[in-house]
Amino acid sequence: MTPAAFRAALAAVPAFDRDVWLDRVLGLDDIAPDDASLPRGCVPHLPSPIDKLLEVAVHANVRPGDVVIDIGSGAGRASVAMHLLSGATVIGLEIQPSLVRAARELSARMSVEAMVAVVEGDAAITVAQISTGSVFFLYCPFGGERLAKVLSHVEAIARTRPVRVCCLDMPELDGPWLELTSRPSAGLDIYCSATPVTSRTFRPVT
Repeated sequence: MTPAAFRAALAAVPAFDRDVWLDRVLGLDDIAPDDASLPRGCVPHLPSPIDKLLEVAVHANVRPGDVVIDIGSGAGRASVAMHLLSGATVIGLEIQPSLVRAARELSARMSVEAMVAVVEGDAAITVAQISTGSVFFLYCPFGGERLAKVLSHVEAIARTRPVRVCCLDMPELDGPWLELTSRPSAGLDIYCSATPVTSRTFRPVT
């Protein structure tokens, strides 16, 4: 199914039924609960609403040539949905082994292994190892020092080319390398990297 066809099928579903519809399309049942591998300060697994993912795809202009980094990707639901919505390659970063297994099983079941992958590990470390990302999606995965580390790695990538950072249910980010370009709905902020990037300083707005 092309992204246009998937978006059309989604649009035909009443808004209040879309997340249930997506779960049926993906064949998702109950997800395993969070376990002891979830570090202190990280937010438990929360599925991203499909309408918010669609807004990310539209307002961040996600295209088939993009590489989306889904930070705190959980069971892979948002990663697969973002690929279906946009055609982009998606790499999920997830620290909980049980959710990594579930995400890889989902990718295989949907026959999108070539386009949707998941890396197991702490995003504060693994995001620095993925230099191909052009769009970074964060659904309130963590805050504090871990968030600062992740964004410092994304800033380093932004020194080489433009990137977009999409944040759902997070405090507004403030840094000279980020420009808030869109707030399509409550809780969703979309940033583009400033050109040129002139500072490595980052702090979340409180």
